[in-house]
Amino acid sequence: MPVSNPLRATVRATAALAALAVVAACSSTPDPKPEPSPASPDASRDASTLVRANPFTGAAAPKGLPDHPAFLVKIENTAAGAPQYGLSEADMVVEELVEGGLTRLAAFFYSQTPDKVGHVRSTRTTDIALVKPTRGHLIASGGAGVAIRKIKAAGVAFHSEDTKNVTLTRDPGKRAPYDRLLDLDAYAKQHTSAKAPIPAPYLPFGATPTTAKKKATSFDVRFSRGTATRWRYADGRYARVNGHAEKGKDFRPDTVLVLFTRQADAGYRDPAGNPVPETVFTGKGKAVVLQGGTMLDARWSKKNAGAPLRLAAGGKPVVLEPGKVFVELVPQGPGGISVRG
Repeated sequence: MPVSNPLRATVRATAALAALAVVAACSSTPDPKPEPSPASPDASRDASTLVRANPFTGAAAPKGLPDHPAFLVKIENTAAGAPQYGLSEADMVVEELVEGGLTRLAAFFYSQTPDKVGHVRSTRTTDIALVKPTRGHLIASGGAGVAIRKIKAAGVAFHSEDTKNVTLTRDPGKRAPYDRLLDLDAYAKQHTSAKAPIPAPYLPFGATPTTAKKKATSFDVRFSRGTATRWRYADGRYARVNGHAEKGKDFRPDTVLVLFTRQADAGYRDPAGNPVPETVFTGKGKAVVLQGGTMLDARWSKKNAGAPLRLAAGGKPVVLEPGKVFVELVPQGPGGISVRG
């Protein structure tokens, strides 16, 4: 469960106001200049008159912000690791390509910290650019030595079952490596601090979201020949048709972002001998914004690993409606999106 501090309760308007300020200042260019780095946690707490908002959803946080960092947890995304636990309480979820044409989820938890998250899997170097803007913790079952060295060299707080303060239990109904579970609530309590870093706004949310006219209530996002995530729009939110979440407890986003990304060789192979890919989540590329049952062709840009994500269409910044977001990091070339209606 989240732990809130009244002194932090007004901080997050910095997020909402900063996002709106960037939109207003950069309305004439598709790749707006990056925001300045967020203020230090102590300096941010002095802004006691500002409206607060969740940095991952842009939604109001009436009870204030948590006294712990943001947590990015790696979760298995195949039938072997089903069911997935804790996703319904995540603030934002990212799907990324791993070896063998399969995918893995990276779930951000901030406003809620469930006591059962999983099944937890290993990290990839792709995760550096995901977690670095938040100054949060990356939690995984482990990872290849070369990947962990790069993650730590990037200044990311990495924690795994080899870390003293992380306890991953084993699901008796599963076999390794698909059996690790995390009590994130207990972990969050170990990292509660009035000086916990407050994430900057992750996405360009705003009170006046960009609208689109093209209908898209059912679509497939393809990662490889054998892997595609099927989506449908119903009851004002999106749902994974072929997801692996615990029944009735999947992540139901208000927005789905499909970002076409360059793939690189991570420099090592998995135990089966498959080359491990790295999604290059910096630079720029094509994007599709799916929101409210419609789709908008856009462009994404991200200056560096620690920079915020920008979206633009028709020479103007794209503004997202506040809410939960699912990000699909689709590989250029083999990846794609097929709209069924």
